[in-house]
Parts: sequence; structure tokens; C-alpha cells
Amino acid sequence: MNLRPFIITGLSILVFLLLSFSSCRRINDYTEVGDDLIPPIDNITTFDTSLTVQAFNDTFSLLMDSLRVIANDEHFLGLIQNDPIFGKTHAEIYLELKPDFFGSYPFSRRDSLIVDSLVLVLGFTQLYGDSLTPQTINVYELNQELKLDSFYLLRVPAATHFPSPLNLPGQLIYPNRLDDSVKVFQDTTAGQLRIKLDTNLARRFLNYDTSNAYKSDSAFKRAFKGFAIKSEGSGNALMGFKLRDNRNTKLAFYYRIPSRSGNIDSTVVRYFTCNPDCKTANYIKRNYTGTPVASAAGQPSPAQFVYLQNTPGTYAIIKIPDLATLTNRLVHRAELIMEQIYHPSDTIFPPPSALFLDAYDSTITGFYKYRTVPFANDYDLRTGYDFFGFGINPFNGKDPGGNNIKIWRFNLTRYVQNIINGNIRPHTLRLYAPFLIRGKSKISNTREEIDIPPGAYINKTYATGRVRLGGGNHPTQKMRLRIVYSKQ
Repeated sequence: MNLRPFIITGLSILVFLLLSFSSCRRINDYTEVGDDLIPPIDNITTFDTSLTVQAFNDTFSLLMDSLRVIANDEHFLGLIQNDPIFGKTHAEIYLELKPDFFGSYPFSRRDSLIVDSLVLVLGFTQLYGDSLTPQTINVYELNQELKLDSFYLLRVPAATHFPSPLNLPGQLIYPNRLDDSVKVFQDTTAGQLRIKLDTNLARRFLNYDTSNAYKSDSAFKRAFKGFAIKSEGSGNALMGFKLRDNRNTKLAFYYRIPSRSGNIDSTVVRYFTCNPDCKTANYIKRNYTGTPVASAAGQPSPAQFVYLQNTPGTYAIIKIPDLATLTNRLVHRAELIMEQIYHPSDTIFPPPSALFLDAYDSTITGFYKYRTVPFANDYDLRTGYDFFGFGINPFNGKDPGGNNIKIWRFNLTRYVQNIINGNIRPHTLRLYAPFLIRGKSKISNTREEIDIPPGAYINKTYATGRVRLGGGNHPTQKMRLRIVYSKQ
């Protein structure tokens, strides 16, 4: 029996099926991403179109960007002086470090102790920026008591301080070494920023007793109000620290105790820590002077580039004029697509881990008139928000030049369908990179709404992360609303 015709026929069918699958996948352009099942686009029953997007850049005002951090949050310290797109950032930390208990003297003895050194230690968590440029860190004594953490805005200095530094001069910090292991007396660990302070401050703490500073927490704060820690000079990175990390954040006293015979008996270390009652604050200052961000902010014409920086930062207003003109159809997938526009500085200052899209609503009572995008990002009473399904995290991609970039695809399928059905009108949208969000939310499958619950975090930290995206006018990487639909 001649099997050759059957083999040729089988191969032909296999090639046809492979070509059909390849063609379908190419036309669908990532429609497999997301929750919605999309039928193949055959230009007969299912269609694909993109709507033009208009983007307008701006920077947040203090009231709109009024984040208040707490001691458990990661705090940032450092200087960024040479970001060619987003300019400069200055970050400083304020904190209290105290004995764990009051009513007793925290050291072995009060008299005759020999102070070897006093070291301020901060628990290092992450680096954002240039790891090789050294920074000079200075420590000051506050002359104002810190209040509750939530009293302080991220963009406002928390307190004033005395003019003279407490630290020994000439200490350069190299950010790339902060992950190295440190071997000191009774403390061998990694992830520490260590700043040597003048031992006169140690002697001052040794001279206090239970009749004054060590009598109570309030008495201690009257005697010593806390530290202001600043990077002053040059630098091109922010360093993140955990202040409630009692293992790595502390004020370390190294001293020796003479024996009764006059010989040195032993070496001792005692720690003051950021205990549950300690107060902290973080101050982050952005300076966009002379940058593309400053030139683009507030411009009335749609932008070619969109500039987004994590809190405290920037945002873009997004308008899609043709949404209101869509005729009756069944939407299988609608996604707002945006692509990073590569710049060599992105390797030093990478994008935030997430972006967020919300909607302006003039009917909301009060100053803050934003809500999650209706039907696309509603609040479920059992499971909360599906931020991942909404699309806050990016995909990896390539730009036309072959550079690695991030691509965001926000799922607006149900939002667009409800506009077409006449249930809602199109909103002006806002795109940004927040630490956490606030405003209103619709409750899933109801007509009720709630305030966004506290703790709705989008990015793991504030201060770090910035990205330049293509706007609706970009020549090769346009922001666009892609819609896959069927006629009804």
C-alpha cells in the first residue's frame, strides 16, 4: 500500500493548522492576558479597534499628596542629585531612640565608666539609585519633641534641630557596602548603616539618672528629644531603613567597667531602640526645576510623554473622547495599554512596581473627588480588590529598538461595556504611582459604595520608582485603549 499520499495530506493539514494558530495568536495581540475569554478575531463576528488617548501631565499639590507615614513603614534617607528626567530628591529621617524601660538606670554603673564609642545604627533594607556615589550623613539633636507619627506629612519637615552635628566629621557612606556583614562587639550582622557620634553625647546619657531623664518616657523626651538624620553634600541614591527593627536600628553605647582594684573588668554594650512608643517621621522633597517633568506639567495640549513618580510625585490625566461615541456592541476585552519609553537612566532609577488608574467624580462630597474605576475595580466584601486582575503590575516587553521595557494593560472591559449600555458616562481618569490609595469605591454587584479601606497599598514603599511612558501622541509607542468586540 502506498502511504505517500496519506503522509502528504497529513502534513498539509498539520501545516494549515499551525499557520492558522500562529495567525490567530498574532492578530489577538496578548488577548490571552486577563480574565476574559476572547474568541478568535476573524473580522466577521469579532473585531479589534483602538481608541485615541489624550494624556496631560501634572505634579501633585500638598493637599492631594498628603501621605502620613508611621514608624512601621520603611523610611528613606539620602540625596538624588542627577536624575536627568525627574530632577532631585532629598530625604531625611527624624526618630526617637530610648531605653526599653524607665524607672531604673539603664547602664551598669553611673560613675567611672570608660566610654569607647557611641554609634547610631540604622537597619538597611534597600537602595534606589546609584550605589557607587558616596554620601555624607550628618546627625543632629532635635529641639522640638516629635508627636504621633500620623501628625506628620511626608512633604513637610517634622521638626527643627540644633545647628551642630552630633556625629564625628569625615564619615562617608558608600551605599553599595550597606549590605556587607559588620563584625563588632556582640553584633555580627549585615544590613546596617553605622554612624559614629561624639562620645560627649554618651557621657550626657550616662550622667542622667532616675530622678530626671530615666524617671519616665515624658521625662526622657524633655531631656533628649530625638535625632534628625540628613544626607548633606553629594549623592545620587535613596537608602531605605526599617526603624522598628530592634536588631538593626539602635543607639549603641560601647563602654568599659573598671573593677574595684582599678583594672578594666569588662566591656559592655547597651542599646536604646525604637520601641513601640517611639515616634518617627520622614521628609521627602522633590525638585523638578529644569527637567522635562517641569516643562510638561500643566500643559494644555495632549502630551507625547507621560511622567510618573511614586509618592510624593506626579500624575497624568487621561481622557478618551471617543468612548462616548461607541455604538451597541459586546465587549470581550478592553484594555488601556501604555509602554515605558526607554532611557539609559532607567537602569539606575527603575520604574515603580505598580501604577494605578482611578476616576474623577464631581458628585463626591468633600475635597477628594476620586473613586476606583466603576465596574473595572470595584470592592468585593469578601475578597477586597483584585488589583492584579485590574492590571496594576506591568509585563516585560521590548521597545522597537530592542530595549527591555515595562508594559501596563489596565482591564477596563466592564467599565467600557457599562458605558455602551448607558449605565454610566465616561470619566476623566487619573494615572499615577501611589504608595496607597484613597477615595470612594463601588461595592461589587450592588449600587452601594464605601470609602476605600485603610491599607489599600499599591506599591510596597513610597519615594522610589519613576517611569516615562508614551502618551497618546507618541510616534511609535502610543498609549491607547484597545477594544475587542462583537456586534449585537
